[in-house]
This record gives sequence, C-alpha cells and structure tokens, in this order.
Amino acid sequence: MKKKLKIGLVGFGVVGQGLYDVLQKSPALDAEIVKICVKNKRQRALPESMFCYSGEELVKDENINLVVELISDADAAFHIVAAALRNGKDVVSANKKMIAENLAELIKLQEEYGVSLLYEASACGSIPVIRNLEEYYDNDLLLSVTGILNGSSNYILSKIFEENKGYAESLKEAQELGFAEADPSFDVDGFDSLFKLVILTAHSFGTVVNPEEVLHYGISNISDFDIRFAREKGYKIKLVGQVEKLEENKISLFVLPRLVKKDKYIYNVEDEFNGVVIKGLAYDKQFMFGKGAGGYPTGSAVLSDITAIGHDYKYEYKKKNFYKEFLYVQSGEIEIYLRYRKDEDLAHFNFISISEEYTGPEYNYKIGLISIKELLAIKDHLREMDIFIAVTRKTLNY
Repeated sequence: MKKKLKIGLVGFGVVGQGLYDVLQKSPALDAEIVKICVKNKRQRALPESMFCYSGEELVKDENINLVVELISDADAAFHIVAAALRNGKDVVSANKKMIAENLAELIKLQEEYGVSLLYEASACGSIPVIRNLEEYYDNDLLLSVTGILNGSSNYILSKIFEENKGYAESLKEAQELGFAEADPSFDVDGFDSLFKLVILTAHSFGTVVNPEEVLHYGISNISDFDIRFAREKGYKIKLVGQVEKLEENKISLFVLPRLVKKDKYIYNVEDEFNGVVIKGLAYDKQFMFGKGAGGYPTGSAVLSDITAIGHDYKYEYKKKNFYKEFLYVQSGEIEIYLRYRKDEDLAHFNFISISEEYTGPEYNYKIGLISIKELLAIKDHLREMDIFIAVTRKTLNY
C-alpha cells in the first residue's frame, strides 16, 4: 500500500534543490517536502518558513515521516540519521562515508525501531546496483563484484587516455564541471570508491567491513611515465574496486588502480560513468553501466529510494541474515606494477617474485607478486612516496 510521504530534507545543495524541483513535477508520487534543514540563513527562492537550522527540530517534527539526508559532513549526517531512525522515521541518504563507517550500527537501528534506511544514491550514482544485489542476486551463487565506482577519477583517466591530456589539466577540467571538489583527494585517492565498495560488500556477501582495514590507493601519484608505459603495453589505467568470494567462506576486497586490457568490460567505461561487473556461478558475468557523478544521476537514485519508501520497502540484508557469514581476510598475493624513483621507497616493498623490471635515468619499475598484508602495513604512507602502483593481474593464494 502506497503511503503519503511528508519529507524533511537535510541539505539544499545541487542535489537537494534538484530533488525539490523533481518532486514538484511528479504528481504520481504522493510526497512533499515540508521542511528543509540548512546550515545558514540567506536569501532563497523558497519561503523562509520552509527552512530550519537544526537537525533536531526536523527530526522531532511529528508531521514528518521521512528524512532525506543530502549533506557532505559524515559525522553530522550520522547524528541526524541515527536520531531520525530512533524517532521512528524512515530515512533516505546519499552519504557513502557516513554509511560505510557506521553500517553495523545503522543496520541495528533499523531492526530495533522497525524503520527503513535506503541509500541507493550512495553507490554508483544512477546504477541500481544495491537493489539488484539485494533482490536479484540474493543467493549463494555470487562470486565477485568488480567495477569503476568513482566517476570523478574515471573522468580524469578518460581525458588522459582518450584525449592525451595531462593529469593536472584533466583534474582541473573535472573540477570546473563539478565532478571533482576543490580538494579532490576524496575521489582521486580512492576513499570514495572504498566507501562504496564497503557498502556493496554488505549487500553482496553480508559482511560489514571496517573501511580502515581495507587496502586502497588512488591515482593522484600517476606520472607521464606510467601513462606511457600503459599505452605501450596496450592498457588503460582504471581505478577499480573489487570484492571476491574465496574458499572456505572468505572474501577479499581492495581498491587499486588497474592496468586494463581491451577484452575487459570496464576498458570502455569512460568519462563520469561507472561500470560494475557482477560475476556468478550460473550466470557468468553481468555488466551494469551508468553515470556515477553529477547532481541528476544522484538525484534519480534518491527519488527511486523515496518511491520505494512509499511502498514500505526495506533492505532485508539477506546475505547477512539468511546465509553463512563470510570472513574478510587480509592475506593473499597480487601482482603489481610499481614505478619508483628512489631506492629508499623501493625498500618498503618486499616482492615475493619479480617478473619484469626496468631501470632508467628518471624512473624505474618492477612488476611482481607482493603480499596484500605487506601493502596494508604501509597503506597510509603510500601517497607520501614518489611511486605509483597498479594491479597487473590478480593472484590470490590462501
């Protein structure tokens, strides 16, 4: 039974304003925004009576039965979302950092208070990957989820490999178009992809993983040497997140740049688009593709969640509740390309074996197997070194 939705909106930026406009043009959806929580008073197109300046005021408003959270501050977002759930209100959120860092608590609150928290917009923009993992791939046949999860970094890499632009120029263009922030580290250093991967892992294998325990590294250290190397070998470089089922109910996940060949689905995913490959025992590989950055793609996912709330939809967390729990492990080996300049940086990497190496006047590189645990031990220092890492092929041994 569809219910009338009285929405309290938290945040009135690009996505929030877009959502407000869309709702005015959607008569089939029985929903209206009755109050908007913002940080500061200023002149806006809507009446002053529509706005409040405290999340607590919005959460305690008995006229509101759905809170839609669209702010960037993860701590503030969690405070508001948790309070809304405790007050018996359903919630829609797009804050992937807040959700990934607090997922166990958020799942518990939904169960305890009998409410629904939906967050399709937090992962992969317009691609309905969470709902599909919940509903269509709700069995034990799933083997892996791999993909380009960040539209901003993918836009930058597309300009580099498709239009021969440099990293700095491509980053500036992404910022001018609104795909990257003034401080782009959240996107280009892999944090955004990491949080999305943690969320997808919960709906793929039922395992809630602490983001701080996952190996992730981005593209901010990429050099012209790395780009030239990839081109000469027939690769593109993509920032890829992956979670994979292993033997004995274990899973592995990481976010790393990857040297991608033409025969891979994600090779042709360009610009701000995301691409997700879902692999299973009976259906082999299935590919989902769509825009992963920008106000409208995110807004469309938010609107979809609002519609689902109107029909009393909840995530059942089927893999967590109805299947044997998978254990996230940090062991195993991957083959990487390591470009470096200084021997003191190289000393941090204990390769198990080397398959290719080069020494040059400016840069050097090695390709070889290395332990994931070794990389995890130094993951917080990788961006400080004059290096670049990319996965060449994956060889996980357990």
